[in-house]
Amino acid sequence: MATFRAVSDPLLRDGTMNSMTLSEIAQLVGGQLSGEPELQITGTATLGNTQANTITFATSQKAWDQFVESAAAAAIVSGTVPGGMRPYIAVADAESAFAQVVAVFRPQLARRRTGVSAQAWIDPTAIIADDVDVYPGAFVGANVQIGSGSTIFPGAVILENCTLGSQVTIFPNAVLYENTVVGDRTIVHAGAIIGAYGFGYKTRQGTHHLVPQLGGVVIGSDVEIGANTAIDRGTYDDTRVGDGTKIDDLVMIGHNCRIGARNLLCSQVGIAGSCSTGDGVVMAGQVGIGDHLAIGDRVVLGAKSGVMHSIPADQVYLGIPAIPVREQMQVHAATHRLPEMRKQLKELQRQVDELKGRWDETHHAEQIAEAPPSNSTNLAVDQVTRAA
Repeated sequence: MATFRAVSDPLLRDGTMNSMTLSEIAQLVGGQLSGEPELQITGTATLGNTQANTITFATSQKAWDQFVESAAAAAIVSGTVPGGMRPYIAVADAESAFAQVVAVFRPQLARRRTGVSAQAWIDPTAIIADDVDVYPGAFVGANVQIGSGSTIFPGAVILENCTLGSQVTIFPNAVLYENTVVGDRTIVHAGAIIGAYGFGYKTRQGTHHLVPQLGGVVIGSDVEIGANTAIDRGTYDDTRVGDGTKIDDLVMIGHNCRIGARNLLCSQVGIAGSCSTGDGVVMAGQVGIGDHLAIGDRVVLGAKSGVMHSIPADQVYLGIPAIPVREQMQVHAATHRLPEMRKQLKELQRQVDELKGRWDETHHAEQIAEAPPSNSTNLAVDQVTRAA
């Protein structure tokens, strides 16, 4: 039975590899071997999960030290390791090379070709390339176009007038609302919703009325959209996501946003409507962006940052509200010192109160000493004088 290519690896191998020698692995990854060439490797493992006869990888001296104490037989390392007596293969990028080896021992599942299933609902006006797979239970609406080599999994819904490029993968239960455009080689994971109405309302006489959502969504090429992520359609124009951007699970992108190329948006990022990002922007988990803000090229936003104003290019921001990371670190350090500073303040207040009390006593004594005798005192003195 024929097999079809996976989205991310067109060179699938069937079956699994039982063992490889170190020299074979070195040849596979193009690395420099140090150790016994005929040493048999039967599997792969990350540090902390190693077993006998497995190969792992190390990208730092600390990781190398862990490998030395582990059960692994060999390691793939970034560069050479000084003084290393254990077998290793030196490469420029150990993690990428390790991934190559993992793919040999545990190749990606080869799914069988299905073609267009009779159990899928396909509108007669849809244009689908000959080598597209549409699984049972999928829905493809009117005037939809699906490019060569694409795969539509069970339960996926593609509404009217959507256009999908070549080698697009739509995983189960993802929904593309009408007028959504998806570029080549883009992956939409399970449960993602693209093109839902934006959260835009006009309030009249105490009632919220939905503003017509007449735009669409345009997703670039080589984009990955995580499970249960939502990207709203534009109100009048299109919401856009640039080429090569990778979006994690549970991300929310509001209507009219313009997301640049090669962005990395981690889980639970929320971007309010009409925001724009430049190219190469990184947002860590749970970052929140206020509406109508512009984030410049290559900006990095740390986890849980709350962005309340636009940020120029090449900045690193952190915190709530988000401020430059150096400034935030100073705030963080000062915050940790607050208990100590509170004790110091209380001690200073005690000393001030003590000094003030002494000053009040001294000042009062000086006032008494300098005060002129009163009339009653003078009269008493006169009477004593006369009596004498």
